[in-house]
Amino acid sequence: MPAMELAGNFFLVGLMGAGKTTVGRTLARHTGKTFYDSDHEIERRTGVKITTIFDIEGEESFRAREKQIIAELCQMQDIVLATGGGAILAPENRQVLASHGTVIYLRAQIDDILARTKHDKSRPLLQTANPRAKLEQLYQQRDPLYMEIADVVMDTSCQNVNTLVQRLEQRLLTQQP
Repeated sequence: MPAMELAGNFFLVGLMGAGKTTVGRTLARHTGKTFYDSDHEIERRTGVKITTIFDIEGEESFRAREKQIIAELCQMQDIVLATGGGAILAPENRQVLASHGTVIYLRAQIDDILARTKHDKSRPLLQTANPRAKLEQLYQQRDPLYMEIADVVMDTSCQNVNTLVQRLEQRLLTQQP
């Protein structure tokens, strides 16, 4: 029995390492919704890791796959979807996310993201000599796009996931029609 009765779909956006998958799974469990992660869906359907798609086909091909998956998933009901950090780069993704559910921007500090991702080799954009500079560049580019479609902005710094999800659920309850 779900602890919270919250209607509709919830779409999590934010930079890699912001906690979208972790928060999304917990939010889905608390609300009785089905959880999806667009990156995991791409991997499941292609049978290969995102890094392999980037290596073989390039980012543009990956983004095309991502666009298709997000469009499909947004047609479903009562889901929590964790999107890839760059999903919002495509105007079509921003439009479909904004029009099919509540968009939650998980905003994390660069130091937190670096700490969470420093040993993670599955993040192709961070396989660089200066991951901090890359994250700062991504933040500058993407933060305005996240803000453009966000219904709720949650800071994920210095909180455990259960506290964060409880705060998020309270915010979502106050926004219910």
